[in-house]
Formats: sequence, C-alpha cells, structure tokens
Amino acid sequence: MLELRKDIFADERDDNLKEIGKGTQRQDMLGHVTGTSPYFDDHKLQGMLHLKVVRSAHPHARLRRIDTSEAERSQGVRRVIRASDVPRNLNTLLSLINFGKDDEPSLAVDKVRYKGEPIVAIVADSPREAYEAIAKVKIDYEVLPAVFDVEEALKPGAPVVNEVYPKNTFTYHETYDRQQLRFGDADRAFATADHVLEQRYQMSPIEHAPTETNGSIAAPDTNGRYIVYTSTQALFFSVDTCAKILDVPSNTFHFIGGTVGGGFGGKVDTLTEPLCILGAMLTGRPVRYVFGREEEMQYGPPRGAERIYIKDGVMRDG
Repeated sequence: MLELRKDIFADERDDNLKEIGKGTQRQDMLGHVTGTSPYFDDHKLQGMLHLKVVRSAHPHARLRRIDTSEAERSQGVRRVIRASDVPRNLNTLLSLINFGKDDEPSLAVDKVRYKGEPIVAIVADSPREAYEAIAKVKIDYEVLPAVFDVEEALKPGAPVVNEVYPKNTFTYHETYDRQQLRFGDADRAFATADHVLEQRYQMSPIEHAPTETNGSIAAPDTNGRYIVYTSTQALFFSVDTCAKILDVPSNTFHFIGGTVGGGFGGKVDTLTEPLCILGAMLTGRPVRYVFGREEEMQYGPPRGAERIYIKDGVMRDG
C-alpha cells in the first residue's frame, strides 16, 4: 500500500539532504496518485481551435505548387498558414547561443529536405476537421535524389540536402572558435601500445516516446500578450525561440509549464509553440497543437544518428 506523506509538502524544515537510507517521497507524488497533477492539455479554453500540419511525403523534393484552395473551403477551417505567414521563417536550434546558421524553416518554402518536414498548417474548429482539410491540400512534388547514409552524403557528387551547407557537412572549427584538450604524445603511445584498436560505433536516432506527445496551447491575453501552456522542459529557451521566429519581444508571451507527461530530456526543442502562437495571432482565438503518435516518432526525436570512429591503444596489463 502506498502511504502519502502530506507533511513533506507543508514543512520543508527537514530539507537537509540527509536522504541515504530513508524512504523519501517525491514531491509530485501526491498529485500523480490522486489524478490532480496539471498537464498542459488540461486547459480546455472557450472557442479553442486546433492546428494540424501537412508534412512532406518525400525525403527530398522540390515544391512545384501548393494548392490549398479546397482545404480553405473545407468545413470548420478558420485559417491556412503558409511559409509566407511566418515572420522569420528560418531558425536553427542553437542560434540563441550563436551556434550554427539559420537554415530550418518553420514551414517549407521551395523544397523539403526530410520526410515529415512541415509544409502547411491548418487551423480548424476540431482536430477531425483539421485532418479532413489536410487531406485536401494538393502538393506537386519534383522528387529529388536523396541520401540516407552519413558517409555517402560526404562523397563528391552526393545529393545536396541543404544549400546552406553545400558539402552536406557542418564543420564547427571553420566558423567558430574551438577548444582542444591535448595530453601526452598520442603517436608515441600508439607506437608502444601492445594492442591498437580502431572501431566504428553506430548509434541510432533517439525518440523518447513520451506517453504525452509534444504539444502546446496558445491563447490571446490582454495588452497584446499571449499565454502559452506547454509541455516543454525548457521554458525560457522556448520563449526566446518563439520571440525570434515570430519577431516580437519575448515579454509578448507568458509561458506556463506544468507536469510533463514523459520528457526524459526529450522535450527541450521548440517544436509546437511557434506555429501554435502564430495560429492564435492570426485567428484571435486559442489554438491547440498536439502531435499525433506518428508525428512524435517521426518529427519529435531530439537526436539524430551518430557514427563515431575511435582509435585506442592499450597495454596488456590494462
């Protein structure tokens, strides 16, 4: 039987970090087991609309034509959002710390660079009506050659995925200062080692598969501000990213976090908030944007695959 210790919520005088050997209760346990922990999706706001996204069906293709006319006439549709509606449509994840170049569009413009890339957003009265409108968006693709292996992508003549980096590579030290740690004589160590091992290690992309998928709700507030309920684990990072993409001061937003329904370090990218807020800006009504499970698996992973080569020299005595 689980015993709830309410005293720890009322009195923190014993917070002296002497925890070894004690059965200490999590501070959020009471809310979890009583079903009262607040999640972002618990906010059912009056007049709330729902945003869903048309995503690329191809890993690499030019966008010849995007026809949203039938979708715009679809029942329940309040707004169709295209790349031209995004104030600053290019961003990159770590640009706030001056790392990398702005090369990632919120909504694709001329071409798509990966399967699942967002192209058009639909804001409708209900999720079902948004999905029905998505099915009516017609996109004329010119399918381009794609590359699926990191080393194949580095070979001469490989398809260029992103024109900002025409060699399909981002070399940190060519653009930014770098710090190197060197100790000892590596060449001499290899020459005298009993065994020299050189191995290739392959890590797969990581998707945390949270029970609660990525999502947010944005609602107009007074004085031209917007309240944003979100599942992010990086509130301040998301505030600044949204301010940049939407080209407004960061104090335009009031971000409210809550219980994260599974994050594990995964909900740190700003994936839903910019378009969600933009939908609220363009309609003047609260907008909810939540990933479906397929979107979460395809578009939500915070870390790509890695291929690492390591050379090490060891002695027989370890």
